[in-house]
Amino acid sequence: MRKINQFIDGKEYLSKSDRLGDIFNPAQGEKIAEVSLANKSDVDAAIESALNVKQKWASTPPLTRSRIFFKFKELILRDMDKLAHALTEEHGKILSDSQGSITRGMEVVEFACGIPHLLKGEFSENVGSEIDSWSMRQPLGISVGISPFNFPAMVPMWMFVVSIACGNCFILKPSEKDPTVPMMLAELLTEAGLPDGVFNVINGDKEAVDLLITNPHVDSVSFVGSTPVAEYIYHTSTQHNKRVQSLGGAKNHMIIMPDADLDQVVDGLMGAGYGSAGERCMALSVAVAVGDVGDKLIEKLTPRVQSLKVGPGTDPEVEMGPVISKQHLNKVRSYVDAGVEEGAQLIVDGRPISLQGYENGYFIGGCLFDNVTSEMKIYKEEIFGPVLSVVRKPTFDDALEMLNNHEFGNGTTIYTRDGDTARAFTNKCQIGMVGVNVPIPVPMAFHSFGGWKRSLFGDHAMHGMEGVRFFTRLKTVTSRWPTGIRKGAEFIIPTMK
Repeated sequence: MRKINQFIDGKEYLSKSDRLGDIFNPAQGEKIAEVSLANKSDVDAAIESALNVKQKWASTPPLTRSRIFFKFKELILRDMDKLAHALTEEHGKILSDSQGSITRGMEVVEFACGIPHLLKGEFSENVGSEIDSWSMRQPLGISVGISPFNFPAMVPMWMFVVSIACGNCFILKPSEKDPTVPMMLAELLTEAGLPDGVFNVINGDKEAVDLLITNPHVDSVSFVGSTPVAEYIYHTSTQHNKRVQSLGGAKNHMIIMPDADLDQVVDGLMGAGYGSAGERCMALSVAVAVGDVGDKLIEKLTPRVQSLKVGPGTDPEVEMGPVISKQHLNKVRSYVDAGVEEGAQLIVDGRPISLQGYENGYFIGGCLFDNVTSEMKIYKEEIFGPVLSVVRKPTFDDALEMLNNHEFGNGTTIYTRDGDTARAFTNKCQIGMVGVNVPIPVPMAFHSFGGWKRSLFGDHAMHGMEGVRFFTRLKTVTSRWPTGIRKGAEFIIPTMK
């Protein structure tokens, strides 16, 4: 049985812990590996490794850091197939989706290759008589990232790439459900020339998380996961004086206006609602049909959901793989049960599914509800599975009000041909990431990713310039050289004369 340890000081580190977690292939429902769940000794070793190199790495020229990431990108491209197969084996998503998610992570690497320019400060000459002032951004020190199971390559790269490029050391705590790809990325960073100790991986569970976010040597914490855990991470970390960006859950709505192109709408809902088995924080889980478009939408959408090709992610014909675990499968099924009990109309039921040769896999077919209301559990809560709810509203204002009243504010989109409606929507929706005729409005790497309300705890979104600001401190210098006539002591705040 393959065993995954820790990655500390540029190499595999044999854990001092005797606790192990099981890793499963979700398509087969079989255990394929074990992961060591770190204890305090392991965490202390990672912290010490980072402390040993922290000052030297912070002093490394940004251009040197940039060149390492140029090489890192080459290595990701070289090993893309290997990385994607490992991701699909442990997570279950189809191979093309695995490759796509790695590519989106690699785009952050491309952004970070420009770090010499991104870290440039500002300069003002003669802010006072013979006095100049300038600003600079300097690294925090040691950053910690806690990443989710659904994107074991992309989300860690949203965190560690910008942090390291800014001159910080980074300790990653990936999901214990699929840790192989983060370990492979660590090896590629070492191969790219990153000094030992700058990037360490601690595999573990809540015990490791608590040790990391309360450690006095840790300066910042990044997290992506469910809202209850995001809130816990935020409050615990800030109580220990950390800078925190903590991204939580979502309930992303698509508003469908009567003038929308329904073929585009259905294509968008299929990919954004059922891609990756709905295990995306940007998944569209609510379709809001405005006016009389609801019946037409259901008519077009139903056969597409019924014909959704479900199977192992390695099959090139498959459109949707399994969910991550048996526990999560049961959770998603329980939400479908709850929707039926609360009176929603289950148009397509994906629960009774069995695949020959994969009877033990964690599969559920696409589920489609109609006539869902905002009081129902399946509307209020994040299901994180292939369950799409159609809600009907008479007007655009009614739809917008419902969307803005939801506790989450991660992502949303509208489908319409009317520019005035689209502009009103983008201006008035209380959501962090917004699309117009775009099903998954995930910002590119040179912008930033982050929601509003209970979808984000903290002041900074991830990657882009928000990431650069999060992983650096601003320092401003005011300077005058001792030349000219001395005027003696001044007892007022200096002002421009």
